[in-house]
Amino acid sequence: MFLKRLNQVNPLLFRFGWIMWIGAFFSLILTSIDKTEVIGINAWIKPMKFYISIAIMTWTMGYLFQWLNNQKAVRLFSWVLVLLMSIEVVIISFQSARGERSHFNVTTPLNGILFGVMGGAIALFTLWTAYMCYLYFRQKQFTIPPTLVWGIRLGLILFVFFASEGGLMVQRLAHTVGAMDGGPGLPLVNWSTAYGDLRVAHFFGIHSLQILPLYGAFMARSKRDVIVFSVIYLLAAASLLIMSLKAIPLYRA
Repeated sequence: MFLKRLNQVNPLLFRFGWIMWIGAFFSLILTSIDKTEVIGINAWIKPMKFYISIAIMTWTMGYLFQWLNNQKAVRLFSWVLVLLMSIEVVIISFQSARGERSHFNVTTPLNGILFGVMGGAIALFTLWTAYMCYLYFRQKQFTIPPTLVWGIRLGLILFVFFASEGGLMVQRLAHTVGAMDGGPGLPLVNWSTAYGDLRVAHFFGIHSLQILPLYGAFMARSKRDVIVFSVIYLLAAASLLIMSLKAIPLYRA
């Protein structure tokens, strides 16, 4: 039902999401073929995670923006998403194929340029998403329940806020706090089990885009419920950020 509706309201993002899932599948296959490691893990784990994350985000935004009256802005945003996220995954995959880090890598002019292009793409995408959030607040009439509207609005706000946290990682040229990137980490996500890791709060923060609308759609009874839940969620994610900045891991091995 979800995918059928998504294909009807935003076929571009529906198809792009499938392309990202295919990219994730091939990245998974490559983890068995190519044993190259980057900072201690298989080089193709990172592309796989990004393909999955972008697929989920793409389908979520394609679905949530169907209720905006300004569908011209939605169509433009959809093409911007496809362009900028394509740049992101192409560079990440290219660097993995070279056995190089894609993020925080300024060891050569080429690596620095590629990292800069990725950073610029993400910054532009975050700002454009903030504009789409503004459109959700500016529009006053919806055909969906107010609890869902507020779940989407607040989910977008938290998404933009924690996506911007990436700037902190760029400033540090690292996501680990207390040591260099690498070392022991949790399975798949590879969040540090010895030191703070800024990716933890980033992960939970950006997935407010899914969690808050779902809460608004299926659990909240009023706008107040959504706001209270969103504040609790923000405080929880902010606590994870503070923990990381104090070099405290989410789980210590």
